Amino acid sequence: MKSRILQFIRDSRGITAIEYGLIAGVLALGIMTAVGDVATQLKSTFQAIQQGLAKTTT
Repeated sequence: MKSRILQFIRDSRGITAIEYGLIAGVLALGIMTAVGDVATQLKSTFQAIQQGLAKTTT
């Protein structure tokens, strides 16, 4: 029993999986933030175009 516990403590495969999971989470958060910023910029650009077109048609 003691040897199994020591083997479990020395096994680092689970730790590596957790690290990869954390890295993937941070990358996903960064991508979502970047996409949100781009969406906001696109929205303001299209609103400016819409306002410009509205001024020229009236």
